[in-house]
Amino acid sequence: MNVFNQLSIWLSFQLSIVFLIGIPVTLSLWSIKKRNKAVNKLLSIYWKISLLFFISLLLLIGKYSYALLITNISTFLMTVSVWFWIDINDELKEYDFSHSLTTTTKIWRWTVTFISLNFLILSLQNFNCFSFINSDTCAIWLQPSSNLYIFIKNLFNFFFGANFSQPIAKFLGLFALLIYILGLIQWSIIKLPKNGRNSCFSDNGRN
Repeated sequence: MNVFNQLSIWLSFQLSIVFLIGIPVTLSLWSIKKRNKAVNKLLSIYWKISLLFFISLLLLIGKYSYALLITNISTFLMTVSVWFWIDINDELKEYDFSHSLTTTTKIWRWTVTFISLNFLILSLQNFNCFSFINSDTCAIWLQPSSNLYIFIKNLFNFFFGANFSQPIAKFLGLFALLIYILGLIQWSIIKLPKNGRNSCFSDNGRN
């Protein structure tokens, strides 16, 4: 794996921390303060979907063979979740550029899309890592999760006085993945046919 590819992967993970976690936290707090129900609803849906991204990080820590595939699926679903809802899209269109909250939200949606596409392109360049993350050529994909593993391990030991190991991370990740899939199936069978692409946020209290 060349140096440029390694740098691209490292940078992608750093950007994901900012745009997939940091900015959504800021937008969530901002929308609550401004009582903007459209943005608040969009972010609440986003956080539910983004749980799969955090699950994929656990699986990367546990060196689960298909962890990178799940990471790409998670970023794809996160992108879909911020564009899918017709009522939210229509609401955001009604705000002009001077409305800072909705403008920032619109820019953030495009950034999430770019990060998702970038992850996919980089992953396809290392296609074998989709099914075998433990190979030597895929080591760069495990480095960001290794730093997270050290942090969680120290935190786990501090609060519980117990050892947090990679097998435990893998087990927790797979168990959380099963719960996530069951929840997604339930939504697809029950809520999607009923509401379609309507997020059902209230139009009252617009700011």
